[in-house]
Amino acid sequence: MAKIRAAITGIGAFLPDYRLTNEELSTWVETSDEWIMQRIGIKERRIMKEEGLATSDMATAAVLQLLEKTGTKPEEIELLICATITPDSPLPASANLINFKAGLINAWGFDLNAACSGFVFALTTGAKFIESGQYKKVIVIGADMMSSITNYKDRTTCPLFGDGAGAVLLEPTTEDLGIIDHINRVDGSGSSFLQIKSGGSLRPASNETVYNDEHFVSQEGQTVFKSAVSNMADVAIEIMERNNVTVSDLAWFVPHQANMRIIDAVGRRMGLDKEQVMVNIQQYGNTTAATIPLCLYDYENQLKKGDNVVLAAFGAGFTWGSIYLKWAYNAR
Repeated sequence: MAKIRAAITGIGAFLPDYRLTNEELSTWVETSDEWIMQRIGIKERRIMKEEGLATSDMATAAVLQLLEKTGTKPEEIELLICATITPDSPLPASANLINFKAGLINAWGFDLNAACSGFVFALTTGAKFIESGQYKKVIVIGADMMSSITNYKDRTTCPLFGDGAGAVLLEPTTEDLGIIDHINRVDGSGSSFLQIKSGGSLRPASNETVYNDEHFVSQEGQTVFKSAVSNMADVAIEIMERNNVTVSDLAWFVPHQANMRIIDAVGRRMGLDKEQVMVNIQQYGNTTAATIPLCLYDYENQLKKGDNVVLAAFGAGFTWGSIYLKWAYNAR
């Protein structure tokens, strides 16, 4: 019997209309377009401004577009995995809400929290359900409304983040295509360098935690930068080596869009040409779990069936990982 692999067979995305530019940010905190572009490489980011809308609404819009593009009926979906660190609320899971809003009446689902590595971890998980032979259609989402946990008084973090959602459809294939290998890792000793200090069971919300801005993302920039570069590059190189993929064999490297300097440093460490690296951070900023599917969405027309593609991400936790896949289709 031929080996079953999980293949990405379509991509949907959603980005809010509102564009928060560097010029506007510079009226809130001491910064400038020149400072942000030199150090981060972000020109603007999308922000969900509409009242009463949240992560599940962005994800639902991405799912509905995905279903339409692939000609898939909502009732055909069997499982939905949503990678996010900004669920609508602590419970229920955003996946439950997305299933309801998108009409996925036969699907079960769950949220997965691995921060910026979330989509890589969720894609690995979704692939295993396909490979088991039990599931034929699985949706994997990366979605985050980072504006809800960004401190717009902190000039070191507020230029980084934006809102968005991307969704992919996984289906089985017996061709030499699809998700071939993965490497995922965690190291809890790095947790204090990139975190939200309060709001969980260790430090529940209180007047003190709110007053001290402990419900926003905070990070120690230099430590995160060094760890992101070394771990993303090393895990991508490792997965290429163990699958005998050379730099010249690689069509596309898809890094988490955290910071343009990180992306450039990882590419140099891997020996890649800039033309091999997907980049859209200048348009959207760091959308956390959504960055990789948004890259795949933006570059969909340039991806060709059989292309060797490596994904890599690094996030809070610390978490990091890489996936090697062969692209399964030419854009419709």
